[in-house]
Amino acid sequence: VNYVKPRKVTIIGGRGRMGKFFTEQLSAAGHKVSLLGNQDWQDANRLLGEADLVLVSVPIGKTVEVIERAAKYLASTTALADITSIKTAPVQAMLEYHPGPVMGLHPMFGPSVTSFSKQKVVVCPGRKDDSFQWLLDFIASKGAELIVSTPQEHDWLMVIVQATRHFSRFSLGVFLAEEKIDIDRSLSMSSPTYRQEIDIVNRLFAQSPHLCADIILATEERCQTIGRLASTYTRLAQIVAQKDKAALIEEFEAAQSFFVKSSKPQQSNYAIAAPILPASVLQATEV
Repeated sequence: VNYVKPRKVTIIGGRGRMGKFFTEQLSAAGHKVSLLGNQDWQDANRLLGEADLVLVSVPIGKTVEVIERAAKYLASTTALADITSIKTAPVQAMLEYHPGPVMGLHPMFGPSVTSFSKQKVVVCPGRKDDSFQWLLDFIASKGAELIVSTPQEHDWLMVIVQATRHFSRFSLGVFLAEEKIDIDRSLSMSSPTYRQEIDIVNRLFAQSPHLCADIILATEERCQTIGRLASTYTRLAQIVAQKDKAALIEEFEAAQSFFVKSSKPQQSNYAIAAPILPASVLQATEV
């Protein structure tokens, strides 16, 4: 086993669920982890000034202001990273306010997981990447897949991976609630894919409403894209209202052609074959 020098790590927002996950993982590996919350800024000189690595793990809307505030206390050699689900603004802020090593990270999982095994972490290089090599090696050694991206590419893909997906499931959940659907009864005569979809909607509504709203509203680009998605729903609903079967088939075939060219069927088959977990287990915070 390769020896890794213990590092001093401070996690800003470390008492949150994702902060706790990183605290547990890094502490178990022998690193000295300190936490800095709202009540701890009087100790910022010690907590931040002596750290080898500072991880920012706060709500999306507070990330940039926390980066600006924290940077004043950092040594020029301290590595500064954030684990927020948007990357362009945080990475820009870290590069602007901190002259030392900078990197953006986005763990693509919720804090209910117990390890990095089989998870994905997006890595957005910023400055002096070598200072983070020990951290990336640690995450990879625990079984995670590291995906390198620019902040801009990450944020565009997250519009689709996160924002429109959340909005679609949020909309379905609101509709089912408004229609007062007997979910248990519907599950008793459902297909595996319906049960899976209901489990996913359950998972969404098991998390904090503030987190869900933050993910949907995080950027203007997300809001505009969701508006275009809503327009698509409206257009298709009008076709249904007109009972225009030919137009509906035309829309289907156009999308079908796109997916035949771009998707990998084996991944879809895996999703259908995956076990359906009871709602009580699906208490993860979405990413």
